[in-house]
Amino acid sequence: MRRGFYIGRFQPYHDGHHRMVEHIAKEVDELVLGIGSADDSHTRHDPFTAGERIMMITKSLADSDLVIYPVPIEDLNRNAVWVSHVRSMSPTFDVAYSNNPLVVQLFSEAGMEVQQSPMFDREKLEGSEIRERMIVDEGWRELVPPAVVDIVAEIDGVERIQRVSDTDGAAAQPNPSGSTDPE
Repeated sequence: MRRGFYIGRFQPYHDGHHRMVEHIAKEVDELVLGIGSADDSHTRHDPFTAGERIMMITKSLADSDLVIYPVPIEDLNRNAVWVSHVRSMSPTFDVAYSNNPLVVQLFSEAGMEVQQSPMFDREKLEGSEIRERMIVDEGWRELVPPAVVDIVAEIDGVERIQRVSDTDGAAAQPNPSGSTDPE
């Protein structure tokens, strides 16, 4: 049995993530999905809680044959020990998947096998682009799995990101360790 690890902030889980999971599913039997920046929510950069992101992922992959383990990973802000932190929070895994250069470097330095994947329509399927579309509530629904649309509606996610985007700017500050947690 081969188990993979794929980390993202999943703010929100979108079709690019979904295609990546489908790609990974061809190579592994089980997949640990690291929910990066799990301690952040209710900002323009990170509007959804870890629990909401777990719901998005779990419901989007409900019909998949792939066994998944969504695991919240809080930010550490210390890159030299980040892989150890991830391993301490996750089931064991054989291979890490990422296109983030820092994540690739950190796993490689730790002696882990790292695989990269093709990018899927990156100019549209990027978390920041989707969040901007959510702020104006236009053109985002077709970029996420239907389950994500339902969950965003259930939690009033569009209203939330609109409200936190209208603050005095403090909520719009990106997390300094976000570099280890790609979109």
